Amino acid sequence: MKRVDVAILGAGAAGMICAVEAARRGRRVLVIDHAQAPGEKIRISGGGRCNFTNLSIAPDRFLSQNPRFALSALSRFGPQDFIARVDRAGIAWHEKTLGQLFCDGSARQIVDMLTGQMAEAGAELWIGTQVTDISRPGAFLLATGRGPVVADRLVVATGGKSIPKMGATGLGYDIARRFGLAVTETRPALVPLTFGEADLAAWKHLSGVSVSARVSRGKVGFAEGFLFTHRGLSGPSILQISSYWREGDGIEVNLSPAADIAAALKAARGAGGKLPVARALSAHLPGRLADTVLGALGVDGRLADQSNAVLDRIGAAVNRWTVRPLGSEGYRTAEVTLGGVDTRALDARTMEARSVPGLHFIGEVVDVTGWLGGYNFQWAWSSGWAAGQAV
Repeated sequence: MKRVDVAILGAGAAGMICAVEAARRGRRVLVIDHAQAPGEKIRISGGGRCNFTNLSIAPDRFLSQNPRFALSALSRFGPQDFIARVDRAGIAWHEKTLGQLFCDGSARQIVDMLTGQMAEAGAELWIGTQVTDISRPGAFLLATGRGPVVADRLVVATGGKSIPKMGATGLGYDIARRFGLAVTETRPALVPLTFGEADLAAWKHLSGVSVSARVSRGKVGFAEGFLFTHRGLSGPSILQISSYWREGDGIEVNLSPAADIAAALKAARGAGGKLPVARALSAHLPGRLADTVLGALGVDGRLADQSNAVLDRIGAAVNRWTVRPLGSEGYRTAEVTLGGVDTRALDARTMEARSVPGLHFIGEVVDVTGWLGGYNFQWAWSSGWAAGQAV
């Protein structure tokens, strides 16, 4: 039987930084993961370059039943704190749009940094190891594929249900419920949206066409890349809005936020009415998309032949296209899971369950979900660091 001070379930971003912090404090730490390698989600993130944080951290960039819950951890260990660790490790990085920071090289550098720091601090890592049962006769007793483990404290960093092909499960939620903690509704987030048959028939031929668009649902909107796919819609703007979208909801898409299309077409008509309307619209949209919009409206011919009402209809179809997705691609392609362990059950400073001393939940398993662009990694670093100071 192995005896440790702290057992951490999950060798992802949150679990590994928690292990580093706890081990540096002299705790005997064991990290257990059923995957065959640590940090797999880090490895594939950001196109293999890991969007490891964002410079624009703010509470309105996180979804939760209590968005302010994340502030304690984020304010005590923020982007600059993790950047300093990346710099000390000699990992080169760059800023892309909207405050997103990426490694210049491979995301494996982040994984190697964390596993190296774990080893230096004395934390032990068991990969390829299943946990089959957890009980608490006094300390926490874990039945694992490598034998029983007894731990004074247990940290659950198992993530959510997103990307099941990498081994994601709902284990963390099961553990929370076993110990009497509430779990909010969970659903795929940062995920492509799919069309029903009718919309798919009308738009599927545009698969691969992309534009810069603004996508909105109610008062929430994102102006980023937008992509037509063979299943529906994707791109950063769609992934962002998916966290706010629900089945049955419509979303509004401005396919050309840089131009008032109706006004632009009227100005073009005044300058030269012989220009085909399709060519005029193609000045603002990819040709295939312009043709599809006009075809759906039944508009053809020269600009001079179009009334103001027709040009207004074209403008509305481009600047205020309302579409009602049928669903999403689900956990298979979702980057994160929305919802999780109810924050009301946790202490915001230590991530410890209020009703179960010694039990902590960190990272994606908690009901804190960030925007696309490094926010979820920063929540992992911050919540893992916070728990690491307390276990």
